[in-house]
Amino acid sequence: MDVPFWAWAAVLAVILAMLAIDLFAHRTAHVVSVREAAIWSAVWVSLGLAFGGVVWWAYGAQAGGEYYAGYLIEKSLAVDNVFVFALMFTYFAVPREYQHRVLFYGVLGALVFRAMFIAGGAVLIESFAWILYLFGAFLVLTGWKMFTHRNGRLDPSRNPVLRWVKRWVPSTEDYHGQKFWVKKAGRWVATPLFTVLVLVEVTDIIFAVDSIPAIFAVTQEPFLVFTSNAFAILGLRAMYFLLADLIHRFIYLKVGLAVVLVFVGVKMLLLDVYKVPIWLSLAVIATSITAAVVLSLRATREPASTSQDQAPTAAEDASDHVTVEDQVVGR
Repeated sequence: MDVPFWAWAAVLAVILAMLAIDLFAHRTAHVVSVREAAIWSAVWVSLGLAFGGVVWWAYGAQAGGEYYAGYLIEKSLAVDNVFVFALMFTYFAVPREYQHRVLFYGVLGALVFRAMFIAGGAVLIESFAWILYLFGAFLVLTGWKMFTHRNGRLDPSRNPVLRWVKRWVPSTEDYHGQKFWVKKAGRWVATPLFTVLVLVEVTDIIFAVDSIPAIFAVTQEPFLVFTSNAFAILGLRAMYFLLADLIHRFIYLKVGLAVVLVFVGVKMLLLDVYKVPIWLSLAVIATSITAAVVLSLRATREPASTSQDQAPTAAEDASDHVTVEDQVVGR
């Protein structure tokens, strides 16, 4: 797949333009409503799907299918981030009107770090083809651990990154609007918003350890790996505000994600034995996630007489959705 430089430049320009529009639209702190989150989610999803159509038109069905498979994997795994973000925001009592700012810069950092990981992964695969088997084994192990630890508990106070920040970074416990740093008594100190931002960045880096090898399982083309990752991550903020209050209902999502990781891991391990068609990969990934979501919503359907205030809070339920990454995130 020969991707010219101008195509990379055009994609980066679109991403930067959309980020600028998003930042301008949220230049003033306000609580993001479900309606606003739904509109932005529709925009980001439409943009991601439309780009897949461009790839399909320019490079054929195989490349288009690989992009959509990568996009679907990353989008599904991104939901897992929502659980952790909800717990972090609740633990630090982050006002809802400041949460978008944290997620915006978190996503910006995620794009940079993932670009670095993808570049590194592409170099490793080109130099050491056997590393694909290592990725495959890692994904199978991660999927199994995700399944067996799906009902674990998460304790942010035990997060080693949080302990490091508290020990080495001068901080204040008070929020100062959307500021990450403020000057007090002649020196700069970090606000709790900065601490949350650091944890969001570290969390995404840890999650990327799963998602990037998973996308390399369906395509080894760096352009497709990066763009599927980027367009899925761009909608993470809107996804959070859309799903944060529904977290308690996704009780089987971990099972669906575990199936996806094990499947792509096995697919990678069988590269020299049988190459799984991209349409079959798409079907398995889409079916697994759809089934997990549908079964979750059906199982948690509340009777009409049940009061909404009886439903678990986002933070309470987020602590029940723990993966292997949570050993670093703070389990």
